[in-house]
Amino acid sequence: MFYDAIKNNHGLANDPFKALVAPRPIAWISTLGADGIANLAPYSFFNAFAQSPHYVAFGSGPRKDTLRNIEANGEFAVNLVSHGQREQMNATSASVGPQTDEFDLAGISRMPCRMITPPRVADSPASLECRLFQVVPLPQDNGVADDFLVIGRVVGIHIDERFISDGRVDTAAMQLVARLGYSEYATVTEAWRMRRPD
Repeated sequence: MFYDAIKNNHGLANDPFKALVAPRPIAWISTLGADGIANLAPYSFFNAFAQSPHYVAFGSGPRKDTLRNIEANGEFAVNLVSHGQREQMNATSASVGPQTDEFDLAGISRMPCRMITPPRVADSPASLECRLFQVVPLPQDNGVADDFLVIGRVVGIHIDERFISDGRVDTAAMQLVARLGYSEYATVTEAWRMRRPD
């Protein structure tokens, strides 16, 4: 099948776009409000975009507490989600006000970051400490931006040492959760290698 992505006239019961761009790693983003209340929310429009220096980006739409906090203080942590944390991660996606601390809401332990102010998820397999580089508005056809691309420079990285073996990170052992389409997720349980041709 083919359909016009601008008209989005796919004719299916649900929009297939997110099911096609998959799996997408989940950024469990922790920020801090001006009032000192921590915010924790999952974002599935997320990935890494540069090797040296390290840059990551996530999509937020519409303007949510996470984005407002990042714009206010310029910092955020990206916490990776393991299979064992899937229910807690889902609990932090609830629509609650900025006065709610999602760490407390979902019963999640926190740890301080070293180079930024927001806390990180204590039991995350890995966390990336980030400073805001740029927020890019993503306009709709009418020119109004209700979605935003948030680009962060990674300034610090925490890795649970249980997942380091022979000088390499064992990504499959982390059992990271990724987002598919609709309400579907996947868990990374297997890794295989393929070398680029010289």
